[in-house]
Amino acid sequence: MAPDTLNVPLPPDLVRLGANPVGKEEAIREAAQLLIASGCIDPAYADSMLRREGVANTFLGHGVAIPHGMVEDRDLVRRNGIAILQVPGGVLWNEGQTARLVVAIAARSDAHIAVLRRLTRLMQDEERLAGLFTATDPAVLLTALSEDSALPAATGPAVDLAERFEWTVDYPTGLHARPASVWVETARAAPGRVQVRHGDQTADAKALVALLQLGLRMGDRIVVSAEGADAATTVARMKAAITRLTAKEQADAAAAERKARAPVQGWTPPTALPAVAGVGASPGLAIGPVHAVLSAALTVPDRPESLIDGGNRLHEALNLTRQQLKALADDTARRLGPSEAGIFTAQAELLNDTDLITRACQLMVEGHGPAWAWHEAVESGAARLAALPNPVLAARAADLRDVGRRVLARIDPSLRGGTLRDLPDTPCILIAEDLSPSDTAGLDMARVIGLATAQGGPTSHTAILARTLGLPAMVAGGGGLLGVANGTPAILDGQSGRLYLNPTEADLAAAHGWIEEQQLRKARQEERRGLPARTRDGHAVEIGANVNRPDQVPVALSQGAEGVGLMRTEFLFLERGDAPGEDEQFETYRAMLDALDGRPLIVRALDIGGDKQVPHLHLPHEENPFLGVRGARLLLRQPDLLEPQLRALYRAAKHAKPGALSIMFPMITTLTEVETLRAVCDRIRAELDAPAVPLGIMVEVPAAAVLADVLARHVDFFSIGTNDLTQYALAIDRQHPELAAEADSLHPAVLRLIRMTVEGAERHGRWVGVCGGIAGDPFGAALLTGLGVRELSMTPRDIPGVKDRLRDSSLTALHELAQRALACETAGAVRALDGGAAGEGGAP
Repeated sequence: MAPDTLNVPLPPDLVRLGANPVGKEEAIREAAQLLIASGCIDPAYADSMLRREGVANTFLGHGVAIPHGMVEDRDLVRRNGIAILQVPGGVLWNEGQTARLVVAIAARSDAHIAVLRRLTRLMQDEERLAGLFTATDPAVLLTALSEDSALPAATGPAVDLAERFEWTVDYPTGLHARPASVWVETARAAPGRVQVRHGDQTADAKALVALLQLGLRMGDRIVVSAEGADAATTVARMKAAITRLTAKEQADAAAAERKARAPVQGWTPPTALPAVAGVGASPGLAIGPVHAVLSAALTVPDRPESLIDGGNRLHEALNLTRQQLKALADDTARRLGPSEAGIFTAQAELLNDTDLITRACQLMVEGHGPAWAWHEAVESGAARLAALPNPVLAARAADLRDVGRRVLARIDPSLRGGTLRDLPDTPCILIAEDLSPSDTAGLDMARVIGLATAQGGPTSHTAILARTLGLPAMVAGGGGLLGVANGTPAILDGQSGRLYLNPTEADLAAAHGWIEEQQLRKARQEERRGLPARTRDGHAVEIGANVNRPDQVPVALSQGAEGVGLMRTEFLFLERGDAPGEDEQFETYRAMLDALDGRPLIVRALDIGGDKQVPHLHLPHEENPFLGVRGARLLLRQPDLLEPQLRALYRAAKHAKPGALSIMFPMITTLTEVETLRAVCDRIRAELDAPAVPLGIMVEVPAAAVLADVLARHVDFFSIGTNDLTQYALAIDRQHPELAAEADSLHPAVLRLIRMTVEGAERHGRWVGVCGGIAGDPFGAALLTGLGVRELSMTPRDIPGVKDRLRDSSLTALHELAQRALACETAGAVRALDGGAAGEGGAP
């Protein structure tokens, strides 16, 4: 069987007739066994097929299911193939879904599209399909799976269905993607048709794009109706799901309103200007007219065609898009660097998502055209991502839509966008509902001086690219942003996330003055970034950078880093579909040490859990992962993750300069954890005859801070993770949409825990560093130094500003500042102490 196709005759030994499995799992294992016996898959792939059922529905429809494995397990596929299990009596696949033909797929890429082509007749001819369910000759199935026929055109309902209820939209921002995705998932669980009608417009409630195109706003009256088996129950479930979202939607709107009224951190205009409030994504001020690229909602026509033709077009579009993304990644690497180019490499991996391709094929089988089916599959997947509570994962929705748009344009060139080609010749502040990473990377910087989007988040790839380009940007401006007229004079503050409209001459003068001041300050910082962070009275603070890969080290050193204070090794696991082996990790750590050329490197052992989940590790679901098995707890329970990493690190230490490498463990809460981890390190070091390296721990929970004097006897250093320490000390999820702003690391309670850690370390001659967010804030760095912290590690771009602040201070004044902060009652009172460099100056 050719490696890149399944469109070949099916061998008879891959068909089993008259099977009678007791359930879905047994059916999948029987079908998988056929593939194993034929040499198509490794036996472990059967378990991968079962795991797939937990994350996706492989029931194609009309009595046919197409189980297949997880994307990250493609290496278990030895050669492409399919196996057919005929189940005349049927097997329950999911509630309301009975499979009588189980077509198991082994494919290393999107070759399984060919299987969908070979199933065309099974979805169109009920009489013949019934015959296939009970056929006693394998040749009947083999013949059926080698023919193609056209698909009928789909038609939609025009009137309300049998069971119905009326509802007035009470979501303050109308029906947008997140609540719409809940409607869709609820509707799809129903066996019959479900529709939503607004006036003369109707939409299939199981199609996300159709729902969003209704454009429902606050106060609109709609009718939700259903027909088919148990339609009354379906309507009741839809009503419950729809109304249950009201409280959250109203709370989100209230939070947005509070955000708009929140104090501004950044430039403040001298007059009271009208402003659109969003979230700061890339600092800096931009002054100029706005230009909106507000394209209408994309309407993708549904043009059904034969499944073989549609499948061929989708397959070709996917391949062409992969080539396009490779070229874009190469171009971005040349212009912006390898890290930013990785954004498009990751986008290309989305094209290997078999769930996405399977959903598109399911829709084509149901009678929809390839462009419509692909668009619906992409929008459904993007909506699910956008609805996730993890902002990093939710931000990937923009990447999925970006790559989806590229494929769509290949399927149907008439759907190709092009609004960014119509920018004015004079520099402008670009406004858009959202902007894709590829559009951002390709912006003409001579014509775009600032960027403001209604959607998106500060962790999105679009925001990352804007910061790399040095382009002031704000995101999440909401619907109010889209109402700003083209040509309106404006000032965009990318730090505070504010777009100020119709500034006066006084405002413009103040903004220009602020820009000049910032430019002078930045120039001074850049000029002095190579100097040590030594206070006026001679106290030196070590400055490190937080980096993930060896190729980021040169940039960090160019910004003034004296080493790497935090290498986050979880990115070796997050940015791929499988776990790296010991040899691969060794090469990475060795390359990092080589790039640093003897400068210090602190490597944090794998920190998984909480907001950092790695799908291919298949960790158990936890209701509250921040209080569950994460960090050191996970490592101690999974030596298959801990020990290869430690072996790789100690092997790297044998090639490093003495003292260059240190290892620290995350999420430590007890002395027993420290003792156990140290024992594992000692054993592995002895086995490898490797040199001893300093071993430290992360102080991220109050328990570790309180026990600092005890733990310090058993470790060589502490590194405080202020983001997590703040979260646990204040009992605030730092990703919570309403509470995150209150998770302030300068809260006096957090500062007191830091001081407690320093005091405990000093009793045993240990040093304390900070690698959390406030280390990169000049005022935060000043406070930490005053509290006794000796090493600060931060994002490279923050290094010049932090060094400059410390050099303009005296340690005596910083001690006094820290004491005043410890005596404060609120985080606001602490921040009010920030008087700039002069405020902590004073005589040495």
